[in-house]
Amino acid sequence: MTDHSSDPAPVEGRGRSSRRRSGSSRRRSERPAPAGPDTTDYTVGRGTRLGFSAAAAVCVPVLNLALGRRWHGLETLPKGGFIVVANHVSEVDPLVVAHAVYRSGHTFHFLIKDSLVSIPVLGKVFSGLKQIPVSRDSRTDAGRSLDAAKEVLAADGAVMIYPEGTLTRDPEGWPMRAKTGAARLALTTGAPLIPITHWGVQELFGTYAKVPKFFPRKRYQLTVGEPIDLSDLRGGPMTRSVLTEATERIETALTEGVASLRGQEPPEQIWDRSLRQRVPRRQPRRAPRAGSAATPHPVTDQPKTDQPETIQPKTNQPDEAQEDQP
Repeated sequence: MTDHSSDPAPVEGRGRSSRRRSGSSRRRSERPAPAGPDTTDYTVGRGTRLGFSAAAAVCVPVLNLALGRRWHGLETLPKGGFIVVANHVSEVDPLVVAHAVYRSGHTFHFLIKDSLVSIPVLGKVFSGLKQIPVSRDSRTDAGRSLDAAKEVLAADGAVMIYPEGTLTRDPEGWPMRAKTGAARLALTTGAPLIPITHWGVQELFGTYAKVPKFFPRKRYQLTVGEPIDLSDLRGGPMTRSVLTEATERIETALTEGVASLRGQEPPEQIWDRSLRQRVPRRQPRRAPRAGSAATPHPVTDQPKTDQPETIQPKTNQPDEAQEDQP
């Protein structure tokens, strides 16, 4: 450290500038260092289980008071780790899906936006319950999330993903086109991929609503579907066509599950958020042209490439696996 005890007094006219430089140096030194490797242990120990018990003690009575429920198929959930994909119609439905999974004896671990972990208090809760932050800024960050999910699965936990990436934009509440994150995780880990669908939660807290409607008391149904079979897609290179096929199977499972709960036939087409309209379910996926998001998109029969997918860093885009997170 430099000894300033013998430094000359500031020359007239320079003192303010020197102080500015000194203050600037202090501010630079106080800036947080770039984040290093994620050293979080995602295995679930006794402390984490106590945290889940405490969270359940707070949330479950409120849910039971606000919502009646009918669950189907919880007994079919695997004994080991698995991946859950669910439809997303309300800000409240993460609690509903988590309640069902926790009641079956598994800890739940949502893939959440990394920005949520920085929220005071709430971020501490997410970290304490070993929820998995997802950043799409680089391949390294995506790899960390994948490694964390593998740890959870190895510890017999349930990794929870909303494949649509956000609340549905479909005008009638049907599942919309999914992102490929859930399919990529399932193909990479080989873990069972379980669809969980629900309907009725949106009557309590509507899609994009600001306040809940507690009266009269609402009811919802939730169903655990059969595992989505991806066995024929595993073992080979993860090409774009393989990811697309796996993602379309996820879309089909969620749509059929919601249709069964609603007692209705689903629409023939599926909502595409980027185009702001429904499109044929097997229409090739492509980015919208600039300035034409709301215009009809022609259906073409372009062949799908079988080249291994190159995953590029993405910024300022919705999370792929979460992709919107609770």
